Amino acid sequence: MQDRFVKPQPGAHIHLMGICGTAMASLAGILKAKGFKISGTDQNVYPPMSTMLQDLGIEIKEGYKAEYLEPRPDLVIVGNVIQKKFDQAQALLDSDIPFTSLPRAMSEFVIEDRHSVVAAGTHGKTTTTSMMATMAEQAGLAPGFLIGGIPENFSHSFRAPESDYFIIEGDEYDTAFFDKVPKFVHYKPKSVILTSIEFDHADIYDSLEPIMAAFKRLVELIPADGTLVAHADDENIKKLLPFAKCKVVTYGLSSGDYQVADRDVQVGRNQFVVCKNGKREMDIAIKFFGPHNTLNALACYALADSLGWKKRDIAQGLANFKGVRRRQQILGQPGGVTVIEDFAHHPTAVKLTLQGLKEAYPGQKVIAIFEPRSATSRRKVFQKD
Repeated sequence: MQDRFVKPQPGAHIHLMGICGTAMASLAGILKAKGFKISGTDQNVYPPMSTMLQDLGIEIKEGYKAEYLEPRPDLVIVGNVIQKKFDQAQALLDSDIPFTSLPRAMSEFVIEDRHSVVAAGTHGKTTTTSMMATMAEQAGLAPGFLIGGIPENFSHSFRAPESDYFIIEGDEYDTAFFDKVPKFVHYKPKSVILTSIEFDHADIYDSLEPIMAAFKRLVELIPADGTLVAHADDENIKKLLPFAKCKVVTYGLSSGDYQVADRDVQVGRNQFVVCKNGKREMDIAIKFFGPHNTLNALACYALADSLGWKKRDIAQGLANFKGVRRRQQILGQPGGVTVIEDFAHHPTAVKLTLQGLKEAYPGQKVIAIFEPRSATSRRKVFQKD
């Protein structure tokens, strides 16, 4: 099955099915900023995306009833939470209304011929994308972006591009019920950060092999004049590097073209020296802890440096980075107990999150409450881990 994409003119009515998804809500905001009339439906309506949409003046109807396609929209964008059996999906297929997926809509309406920077990998995508957007803003590049969370440096999880750069979180999850390819296939990647590859998304992938095939496809899509920034210590990533026809830059705590030296955790900051090809190059300080956040920052530094951004802007952008909501976010300190919200559903991510928190609060007791909410974390495949 294929989509029926027809690109409408600004002012046309675009309806989004599954509008409260992080990326879908962000796309809705971008399209509204570009002059389209936006409506949407969802059955899981909750903050922060629901409140963001409300603030943008976008009406949300709850549920997937067929009658919500009236008045007839000029285009429907279908989120990957939508199943073919839903009443609204059936009504759409039975009609002649043009429709497409979120990733293709992003490609056609937003990315177009811009320099697409894609942050991809099993872990760290949201933080890395947010860091890149903050650094690009510091460098005066006025980037557009779409992030799977709300970065504290910006008011929303998205921004329509004002320049040649668009920075996007590259998800390996499938696109839509009528387009079973990874989302990032549609994002026209020119510069890519690849943080890690592990088995994940057990609801759509049955083993590591198809996940490796998905990331191989991403690597092969990068044009010859593009750049791949790859984690040097990830064995699965190493297997894909021979398939790259672009420039490859590697990074790691103690291996790769870009490395970390003299990392030290002070009160309120994580500081280290970036070494490039064995030479000490720049002092960096960030407000987020743990080796994983150090690697996220190093990956962003490596890409920005490779793109020729000024080093002082890179360092200042990282220093200014305030984080992402639900990532090491302090909710309060009732009775002297610091309550922190974070997001992690994969065993590796949970481990790294706790490691970072212990580093941020040395000598203090850490009590973790885990909510198994994602499709992967509710399956027995990771129960032992």
